[in-house]
Amino acid sequence: MLLYIHIPFCDSKCHYCAFNSYTDRFHLKKDYMSALRKQLQFELEKNSEKKSIETVFIGGGTPSTIKTEEYEKLFEILTPYLQNNCEITTECNPNSATKKWLEGMKKLGVNRISFGVQSFNDEKLKKLNRAHNSKGAINAIQNAKCIGFNSINCDIIYGVQGDSFELLKKDFDMISQLNIEHLSAYSLTLEEGTKFFNKSEIKIDDEELSYKIFEYLKNKGFKQYEISNFSKEKTYESKHNYGYWQHKNYLGVGAGAVGFIDNKRFYTKKGLEEYISNPLEYEIELLSKEDIIVEKVLLGFRCSNGFKKDILNQKQLSKVEELKKEKKIEEKEGRIFNKNFLLADELALYILE
Repeated sequence: MLLYIHIPFCDSKCHYCAFNSYTDRFHLKKDYMSALRKQLQFELEKNSEKKSIETVFIGGGTPSTIKTEEYEKLFEILTPYLQNNCEITTECNPNSATKKWLEGMKKLGVNRISFGVQSFNDEKLKKLNRAHNSKGAINAIQNAKCIGFNSINCDIIYGVQGDSFELLKKDFDMISQLNIEHLSAYSLTLEEGTKFFNKSEIKIDDEELSYKIFEYLKNKGFKQYEISNFSKEKTYESKHNYGYWQHKNYLGVGAGAVGFIDNKRFYTKKGLEEYISNPLEYEIELLSKEDIIVEKVLLGFRCSNGFKKDILNQKQLSKVEELKKEKKIEEKEGRIFNKNFLLADELALYILE
């Protein structure tokens, strides 16, 4: 089983961000963390036997806006349930991930860091309303290396107005210079509720740019194992993300977090005050067998994991055979794999329609 912990506080709201996060509720931090601990204790006791958590991912928002002292209480509850060699990742932003904070998180057992860098170009960072500059990002990464983190991810956004292949190459070259083992390269999306929504001019729709990026990263030694994720070696791939793609059960703790157990999806209260007042209240969505098949195909085609052929019906299998003849997908040991992640949704919808 996987565990996701949501921290909804941010120093500033990025113009593209649609995640459940707040820049004006810092006075609720202690109450929120108390509610979080209450839900975590409940979830672990209800759904798990000891030593059953395979991976932990602390996301946001910005987890580095919460002091390590607050995480100590959280890890006291969590630690007895962790499997040996559990991958524990925390997201953080360069401006708030101080050396002291990174040291504190490492002492608690965090062994993987994901930096929200987005770019090493200061002009682009301002456009995105990021709270750091390129120098701050480099310093934070170097601090993490010095402290002993040897599994580090950097998020990079591309497809932003003003982006060019030459500009993006500088970002990827810097990541190589810093000896980063993993990167996530996301194409900008314009989501409702963000400052960039309805500003179509801010986004570049250039499929050719994506292909150029993928090829450049491949030549830099980064293997693409999901539409947005690249790793130098298998050992640095995100085990937590793989768990989602494999449709494993996961607990979601925090305001607006989502959990999935067997055929049920659980949604916590999104509003901070609502969540704090009752962190054990959920909305439950019951997934049908067909819903789960659709998700397995869509997720399987977006990554190198693929999906088992035997979940499909005869009509769907005939379409698989068509795509195999056209060499758009391939089959190995009863699993179906997509050869071009950018075509993932198109191929999945063709098979499932």
